[in-house]
Amino acid sequence: MTRSLSGRLLIGVIGLVLVGLATADIATYLLLQNNLLSRIDSQLTARSTVDTAVSVLGANCNVRGPLPAGDFPAGTITELIGRDGAVTVSCRFLGTSTAKPQLPQQLPQSTLDTPGRPFTVRGDDGVIQYRVTAWPEDSFEGSYVVFAIPLTEMQSTLGTLLLLEGAIGAGVVIATAVLAFLIVRVGLRPLQRMGVVAQDIAAGDLTRRVEPATPETEIGRLGLALNGMLSQIEAAFAERTRSENRLRRFIADASHELRTPLTSIRGYAEMLRRGAEKSPQDSAVARRRIEEESVRMSVMVNDMLVLARLGQGRPLDSAPVDLQAVARDAVADARAVAPQREISLDAPEPVVVTGDDTRLRQVMGNLVRNAVVHTPAESPIDVSVTTRDGMALMKVADHGPGLRPDEASRIFEPFFRADPSRSRDSGGVGLGLSIVSAVAAAHGGKVSVSDTPGGGATFEVEIPMGA
Repeated sequence: MTRSLSGRLLIGVIGLVLVGLATADIATYLLLQNNLLSRIDSQLTARSTVDTAVSVLGANCNVRGPLPAGDFPAGTITELIGRDGAVTVSCRFLGTSTAKPQLPQQLPQSTLDTPGRPFTVRGDDGVIQYRVTAWPEDSFEGSYVVFAIPLTEMQSTLGTLLLLEGAIGAGVVIATAVLAFLIVRVGLRPLQRMGVVAQDIAAGDLTRRVEPATPETEIGRLGLALNGMLSQIEAAFAERTRSENRLRRFIADASHELRTPLTSIRGYAEMLRRGAEKSPQDSAVARRRIEEESVRMSVMVNDMLVLARLGQGRPLDSAPVDLQAVARDAVADARAVAPQREISLDAPEPVVVTGDDTRLRQVMGNLVRNAVVHTPAESPIDVSVTTRDGMALMKVADHGPGLRPDEASRIFEPFFRADPSRSRDSGGVGLGLSIVSAVAAAHGGKVSVSDTPGGGATFEVEIPMGA
């Protein structure tokens, strides 16, 4: 029971109630006992007590008529003790008990004809207790007068009080235990529901959420915190799943793309081994194709290494880079490759960013080359470098067939090609735009694609500007 929260709460509540009741009962018992003793002591020390004791003892207990003795409880005893300590006269006021107080050998000191300080003694029957006072009485030639009132009524009253306190305390404890059990059970019911939901979540259902989730109560605030944590966990698991899927697709695509040049290289090597050297023309073709496939495979591997390094967050070079010069060189390279293509450049002023010059040139080169390769030869290409809200913008717009929505959503994925039927020799393997996206992200920017007015696709790269 002490292991559960409800059990500890019940034990704590019942324990507090028991301590409170015990404290109240003890205080009530002691206060009543002191009050009753004070009243008895007032009787013992009153002047009427002295007169009553002297009258009764002086008549050798044979007193007739109404006496002040009627004010004392039955069993009250007064005794006359001689100088030798022996009891000379002993008188009892009513009662049937034969018990007498066991007096100490040395009575407390007191003044003549004045009761001394009361004290308590036990009767010779071992049951009854007496409240006693004593004083020297001149009327009896220096003997001591002892006056003892039995505490039977006080003990009966206190006993009745104990019984009442025990019964009331037991009832209060039982009622408190039942009420506390119900309150704790109802109060902890939301936690039990949370536990059931947690089991479902542990079983794999990350869409479940706990209730209640409100800022008005402690458990509700706990529910809000748990739901927030569950949302983050669900997002993390979803991202991990997406990452695993991307990794599997990347590995599958990379294996597929590498298998093609390796197959070609193996085939031409077999051709040379079977005797292509006897035909100079076939030998030259085999060597040329082996070299071309090796180069293409090396480029592919280098691109994959670039993506891997950028994905691992490896730091790039950091230096001022003028994007105007980067765009100008990329356009010049494209015009040299496709002199018949109309390629315009709009970069009226230098735009400086802090970044890796080699990677930023790769970004611009990939975008321009992508536009040259994937659009008709007669369609123009527009390249611009501008600024907006503290960001440097590099745009490459073509006027070709454009992209479908499903293609635009996947265009930056590794090995994705909008036109799968295009030859790998001319269309690449689909890593260029992935590198563009990774380099932009490594510089704290992003890349996006949109439709070009009139047809085509516009790629826009945003990079934070340097000092």
